[in-house]
Amino acid sequence: MQSEGSFNSGRKSLPERNKDWVEHDVDLNKFQQLTPEYLKLNPNGVVPTLVHDGQPLIESSALLEYLEEIIPEPSLVPADSIGRAKMRAWMRYIDEVPTVAVRVPTFANIIAPMRFAKTTDTDFSKHADRLPLRKQFYQRMTQKGFGKEEVEYALSQIRQTSERIEKALNEDGGPWIMGKQFTLVETQVTPLIDRMEDLGYGSVWDGLPKMTDWFYRVKRRPSYAATYYPGARISEKYPTHYRTANEWRAVRGY
Repeated sequence: MQSEGSFNSGRKSLPERNKDWVEHDVDLNKFQQLTPEYLKLNPNGVVPTLVHDGQPLIESSALLEYLEEIIPEPSLVPADSIGRAKMRAWMRYIDEVPTVAVRVPTFANIIAPMRFAKTTDTDFSKHADRLPLRKQFYQRMTQKGFGKEEVEYALSQIRQTSERIEKALNEDGGPWIMGKQFTLVETQVTPLIDRMEDLGYGSVWDGLPKMTDWFYRVKRRPSYAATYYPGARISEKYPTHYRTANEWRAVRGY
């Protein structure tokens, strides 16, 4: 399993199922995800990738459902059709909104300064061109990172996600997003919320007490400690390049 920070959903799902796995770290700072060896496993040149029985599998939400099929106990999927449909609607939303949003402060605050601060326009353009996916993402970012408007919009999307979690907890009674059952929704969205907290954006869910309590409950599960062992977070992987959100606000104003 290859993974980076906010894409730890598969790693969180496996401990929930009490299964062991072998982790192979991909150093994105060295662009190991673009090596010929890795591209044979994942032609998209992104993480994560799961190799099971010699078969490489990609895309976080697809991996979560695959793990549910091959390791059905304990189940992280509702037993009824309506519940499963609602779960998949959540998963589609997570793929399309907070997953995309989290990339912006991640790249603006640590990836771009770490990888591209001294990169020329020509070299940066060449790097973007070699990416199987996300060329436009890099072109929007530039080697200086993202601007105020992009970062603030991303934060608003995370706030929207947090408010939807709060609403679900209120309406379905908790303790989990879909009610009494801990589901794939938790395993998919938790790494995104954790990344935002790690970057120093925990204030995004200020004033949402049920969402705050939900995150506290998630942190108390054994799978959380197994996923976020010492050194696993991006702040710990790249400490010399890490700055908190408040430190970035002091430097650039947002």
